[in-house]
Amino acid sequence: MNAYARTVTRWFGTGLAGLMLSSAVLAGSGEGGQKDIVDTAVDAGQFETLVAAVQAAELVDTLKGDGPFTVFAPTDEAFDALPEGTVDELLKPENKEQLQAILTYHVVPEKMMASDVVQTDSATTVQGQDLSISTEGDTVMINDNAKVVKADVEASNGVIHVIDTVLMPE
Repeated sequence: MNAYARTVTRWFGTGLAGLMLSSAVLAGSGEGGQKDIVDTAVDAGQFETLVAAVQAAELVDTLKGDGPFTVFAPTDEAFDALPEGTVDELLKPENKEQLQAILTYHVVPEKMMASDVVQTDSATTVQGQDLSISTEGDTVMINDNAKVVKADVEASNGVIHVIDTVLMPE
């Protein structure tokens, strides 16, 4: 069992984990054979916690939708850097609204390639608040604390920019 399967099984139990993994494996590709944002994140292997959180927040269908979306996607290491117990607490059903707010704060409802990101100083998220964007040399920062470590991971319905910190709305 891979790490993603272990994580999902721990949080959701064996039956639901199997169903989620099956749907992730069987999910079709988008236009031109390109996968959507969710399937691209699953395949990347560094977003297992993010994918589990998207599932717990019931946002999979949204992020598999037409988009376009720009997702500033925190890595598993970014989630690991949160205070101990934070992720487990957020994944509880009673905290779904808070988890949705945090996750939608990472999503901009338009496709912003790196060339677009570096030409702006803010972007409004699906959650409703703005992200501040600053660029110095080759370094792009989101809210002055999350560094873009990889840009322009394209998907059929948008783009993913990998960040090293989980963003928290105010």
